[in-house]
Formats: sequence, C-alpha cells, structure tokens
Amino acid sequence: MEKRKQAWIYCAIDAPEDAHGVLKKQLKQLCDYAEQMMVETVGSSSDCGGKPLLARSGFRRFIAAAKEGKSSILLVVSRNSLTYSSIQMAQLGAMAESLQIEIWSPQEGKINLRDYQKRG
Repeated sequence: MEKRKQAWIYCAIDAPEDAHGVLKKQLKQLCDYAEQMMVETVGSSSDCGGKPLLARSGFRRFIAAAKEGKSSILLVVSRNSLTYSSIQMAQLGAMAESLQIEIWSPQEGKINLRDYQKRG
C-alpha cells in the first residue's frame, strides 16, 4: 500500500484578530480540500496580522515540520494567505524547492512559485 502524502494546513488573515471566524472557515475549507486530495493532514497552524511570512510563528511551525520530513505539501486558501510581496514569494519559492515542498490551494491548484524566483 502506498503511503499518502503528508500535508500541513496553514490559515492566515491580515487582521490583527479573527473577530469573524475567518480562520475557522479557512481551516474547514482546507480540511475538506485535503480530503479531496487524499492527503494525510499532519498539522495545522494559523497567523493573524501582516508580519512578513518568515516572521510568522504559525508559518515557522510548518517550516520546522517540513525540515523534519513530516510534511511535503502546504495547503493554503490562496497565495495571498502567504504574502503579497513578490520578494517574499521568491524567497518562499527557493525554500520550497530546497525542501521539496509543494504548495496547493483550492482556488488555484498547485501554486507555481518559479515565476517569482525569476523576478525576485
């Protein structure tokens, strides 16, 4: 029997707090998406606020899991959950490539970060 790929769910919003339950809705959407993709969810984390991607504690938890080989897929609602910055997106692309991570979104499918690496 083939081992299922392992995914990490990452939810994020720009607001300083989640007054409207947006993170909970993102989590449900991404749990459903993981089920559709037939991947095993090995963890989840979330962040509020507009900190740079690598300064967010929830995102750093995913990176730690990826470095330990516990997750090879990151599930996000959209690439905007990660960053609006093309420079940060390029950094993420390089990191994803070195750790052999795929990033998927129910809105976009597999997110291609190579375009950002060329520009960044």
